[in-house]
Amino acid sequence: MAFSAADVKNLREMTGVGMMDCKKALTEADGDIDKAIEWLREKGLAQAQKKAGRIAAEGMAYATVIDGVGVCIEVNAESDFVAKNDLFVEYVKNCAQVVAKENPADIEALMACTYPGTTMTVQEMQNDRVLVIGENIHVRRFARFDKNVSVPYVHANGKIGVVVNLKVTGDIDVTAAGKDVAMQIAALNPRFWDKSQVTADVIEEEKKIMLAQLADDPKMASKPEAVKENIVNGKLNKFYSENCLLQQEFVKDSEYTVEKYLAKVAKDLGGTIEFVDAVRYEKGEGIEKRQDNLAEEVAKMVK
Repeated sequence: MAFSAADVKNLREMTGVGMMDCKKALTEADGDIDKAIEWLREKGLAQAQKKAGRIAAEGMAYATVIDGVGVCIEVNAESDFVAKNDLFVEYVKNCAQVVAKENPADIEALMACTYPGTTMTVQEMQNDRVLVIGENIHVRRFARFDKNVSVPYVHANGKIGVVVNLKVTGDIDVTAAGKDVAMQIAALNPRFWDKSQVTADVIEEEKKIMLAQLADDPKMASKPEAVKENIVNGKLNKFYSENCLLQQEFVKDSEYTVEKYLAKVAKDLGGTIEFVDAVRYEKGEGIEKRQDNLAEEVAKMVK
């Protein structure tokens, strides 16, 4: 079956794939559009498998609330400019929608879910995106809150995504307060949410360090143990204020801690606000980034 330039153009518009690949797909499919699409998807799967071993430490961290369900998700790609690609951003947001609506148990379950608006699975759509964008893409992690009130915040176009989960009583709007707390989490990345979460081994290690510092200080070395203990307890309070979200100084108003800020907002609004949980994803966090020059690689490809 012959095909025309219009068929190539139509296939390109349907798939987003380059003209030469569309022409080759139609040739392989003897001009049949459906078979050409299938051929491209199979080619995409092959390319996805080839690219799967390549380091993907860029991409996007995204946070949203869909029908009252808070979702935070990280999807990685190989280069930072992919985060600006409309097809990639659409894929990230639709994955978040699947997490909210289908409540998959893990990444494998998410990949098996139906991609919104299609008959494809999330995995199949990911393979298509790899084909079109030309980079390794994968969903790294996600979190979901289906209880209480969730407030999302995305920093720097997807560098950091945060969802704050609050237990609220009274008919009050906590969006502004939740965003304030989420922005603080994004900026300061506290180790703990509350000092009650600091484990005994962490406290002992901090005390050990503090006592060693006192022993090295000529002015403190001869002080009674009781005095040293009081000093250490004071330093622990400082540790809590630096490392525990609710005990941290509220960045936007140093008169309050985060905990007291939430209490003030609740009182002003006529209800109660209790911090329950949060999640903070920073794109590429903990991933060893590629050391080669991607721009040079692309330049070589187009020569």
